[in-house]
Amino acid sequence: MSSVSSRRVLLTVHAVREEATKVAAAFAADLQAEGIDVVVLDVEADAMRSAGVENAVVVEAGPGAATGCQLAVVFGGDGTILRTAQLCRGTQTPLLGVNLGHVGFLAEADVEDLHHVVRGVVDRSYTVEERLTVDVAVKVAGEVVATNWALNEASVEKAARERMLEVVVEIDNRPVSRWGCDGVVCATPTGSTAYNFSAGGPIVWPEVQALLMVPISAHALFARPLVVSPDSTLAIEVVGEQTTGVLWCDGRRAADLPMGARVEVVKGRETVRLARLQSGSFADRLVRKFDLPVAGWRGAAERRREERS
Repeated sequence: MSSVSSRRVLLTVHAVREEATKVAAAFAADLQAEGIDVVVLDVEADAMRSAGVENAVVVEAGPGAATGCQLAVVFGGDGTILRTAQLCRGTQTPLLGVNLGHVGFLAEADVEDLHHVVRGVVDRSYTVEERLTVDVAVKVAGEVVATNWALNEASVEKAARERMLEVVVEIDNRPVSRWGCDGVVCATPTGSTAYNFSAGGPIVWPEVQALLMVPISAHALFARPLVVSPDSTLAIEVVGEQTTGVLWCDGRRAADLPMGARVEVVKGRETVRLARLQSGSFADRLVRKFDLPVAGWRGAAERRREERS
């Protein structure tokens, strides 16, 4: 391989899974054989070297790690993809997931498709989708005490198992309802198949521009999922005596919410760029990932035959 390359690809792995590092090592060798530099994180470098990755560029695992990379390829499940999205933030580098998890809804390919992924990276035969994110601000007594962001969701949850969370929710500076609940999920369309789905929220096609708010186990007559404009501001205020909560962003980054805290969620200033090798519909992905029953579907060709007969 040439000592100088104009193309770099960042590889990230679920480092505690031996399968992930082995697959990543084979992938790295294929890229290097094509003259593409492989970049790995410092915290994963030893595991990657042990798996056989040689002559990789090592970068610090932090914001901007994907700077200058054509692509970030992720070997793991959705959690590893969400971690890598944070490394790509602010760099414009798209990410592509190779699923080694369970559902792996954010992943584009499975391990069996590795050769196809290599060709897609080498030939740049992929498209890039811009996915909506959310920006989150925590205010106490009117002052911003924390900010964060999320690709899937920001969730406000109760801090103590034995105590219900009391919240008032607001859309565009108008109160909507008060809930005694386990929490509230504010999700993006991308996150609609994640925590939002488990909480009973709707699945939203990723090209739809919208924000979702879903209560978790609410004790209230009105406790339905809400789908609002992407230009709306969603707010959750922690109320009630001795009520405290926790803010989670993508289930990874947390902030304590004291009584009286206010969480504001808006459309993110930055998108996450997901690389796609296939042009299949979201409906097909949904059926495949969730193993949905579609027996009895006739399809357009059969319906046309029926119409002609």
